[in-house]
Amino acid sequence: MSQRALITGGASGIGLGLARRFAAQGDRVALCDADGDAVERVAAEMPDAICMKADVTDAGQMDAFLSQVEDSWGGVDVVCANAGTGGPAGRIEDLNYDAWQACLAVNLNGAFLTCRWAARIMRAQKSGCIVITSSTSGQWGHPYRSPYAAAKWGLVGLTKTLAMELGPVGVRVNAICPGAVEGDRMDRVVAMEAKASNRPEQDVRDQYVRGVSMRTWVTVDDLADTVLFLASPAASKISGQIIAIDGHTETNAP
Repeated sequence: MSQRALITGGASGIGLGLARRFAAQGDRVALCDADGDAVERVAAEMPDAICMKADVTDAGQMDAFLSQVEDSWGGVDVVCANAGTGGPAGRIEDLNYDAWQACLAVNLNGAFLTCRWAARIMRAQKSGCIVITSSTSGQWGHPYRSPYAAAKWGLVGLTKTLAMELGPVGVRVNAICPGAVEGDRMDRVVAMEAKASNRPEQDVRDQYVRGVSMRTWVTVDDLADTVLFLASPAASKISGQIIAIDGHTETNAP
């Protein structure tokens, strides 16, 4: 049966991979992203999707996007609170407070705005599935990335709490915790961490591999496989779970 799937941060990276996979299995897709050019490219690729430029940290922009989806669909079956940013890198004593706030605004506040709307819709229809994108940094912490780790830990708490709040009306809430995901975003993160820790970029890349039991990074398709499963009837009794897709992280320490 076709589902209605909404994805924040859906015009690139993990979000775009999710949008493409939901669309490929015949689901209706709505997505937003702060990058207007990327949104236009996705709209051209998926002309049947609802695609809107919206910054998840801006309540007004999110209200406009979510209202359009609600007006068009009347409800929603799957919500992927996926929008995120890597934030700054450095020792905490060297970090700028505005950069700290900006990182939490995208990763944590954006998920709040998204899930608040989803909870209202899904509670009324007594069904639905929310998948929040956290990180292995939200399970382990991450040296030189304290704003990011703090925000991703916050998403774990949000997931557990919403699963409790919404479970009695048949709504499931889970989080995925990606490890190092192949792609442009992690290339930027590696460069940023290398600068912050005064190490060569290859050392940082090697660290990510050494810290994982399977000695590997993961792909967007690895993540999409799990999200599509969580959104399917096969996962009808899975809620409140924090699921790492990472090859088993042993340590994030340098």
